Amino acid sequence: MDPILSFNGFSMLVFRCLLITSACYLTSCSKSLNYVAEDSPKALAKVSEIYPKPKIALVLGSGGPRGYAHIGILKVLERNQVPIDMVVGSSVGSLVGAFWAAGYSADEISEIASEGGPLTLFDFSIFLEKGWIKGQRLQDYVNGQFDNVKIEDLPKSLVIVATREIDGSPRFFQQGNLGVAVRASSAVKDVFAPVGINHVTYIDADESLPVAVEAARQAGATFIIAIDVSAREGVAPKGTSKKQLKKDALRRGRINPQVEIADFLLHPDLDYKAGPWKKYFKHAEKEGEKYAESMIEELLEAMNFKLNNLD
Repeated sequence: MDPILSFNGFSMLVFRCLLITSACYLTSCSKSLNYVAEDSPKALAKVSEIYPKPKIALVLGSGGPRGYAHIGILKVLERNQVPIDMVVGSSVGSLVGAFWAAGYSADEISEIASEGGPLTLFDFSIFLEKGWIKGQRLQDYVNGQFDNVKIEDLPKSLVIVATREIDGSPRFFQQGNLGVAVRASSAVKDVFAPVGINHVTYIDADESLPVAVEAARQAGATFIIAIDVSAREGVAPKGTSKKQLKKDALRRGRINPQVEIADFLLHPDLDYKAGPWKKYFKHAEKEGEKYAESMIEELLEAMNFKLNNLD
């Protein structure tokens, strides 16, 4: 997990609430969700190929409040008319990706992200044994925002990543209830309640594939743009605990093999410490936009070269 708790609801600033509740360790015997319904998201160990094959895929990584950088990068991609056919999202990336795959512009996502109060998405009245926050309101919000659309019915192809709790392996959702899938992808370990789907329990995608480039490869994408919003290596401030440094190294070990198989990596230089406040959210969005502007010519050149030189 990133140095700050993974970002799980950009439109309703949930991290403020986590800051308030982090001083309290409360538990009860309530049961977490087990979603069993006709529209249950179908978990796949490997992404099904998409037809027609997507030419350009965008992989949105996890990263807590740094996820606001995704919005700034999307603004630049839109201004330069980069034709994204497919989106893959992990944790915060699944939520940003859901909005974008549903047809929202980056400006619209930015506006939504600045609205609302922090207490409206999560069930603070229900504390669970394996996670403090239930997450039902996140699920309901997503489904309400998109009129209960299924993943497979979105205008753009979307793959949502989650982690199977029992063995830590990644699972991919391409069909079924969008809100449940986003909730599973965003279920930060030991903070948000795990999400059961058809009697299998899932947690935050960050625990397996923070930047799931392999999902886009499996789907058959020709050119893959990966966005890694995590802090860069070697920037941890003095005094960072050995435990946190070990977590950082393990997480980087999950990210590096993925970004190496991307065709182009966007990795904005964000601060190691990320904060749950509006000033930081705006900062991350602006930094993402500024960084993408500095990289867009190189990206377009690489993209056009590959697309124009296919076998």
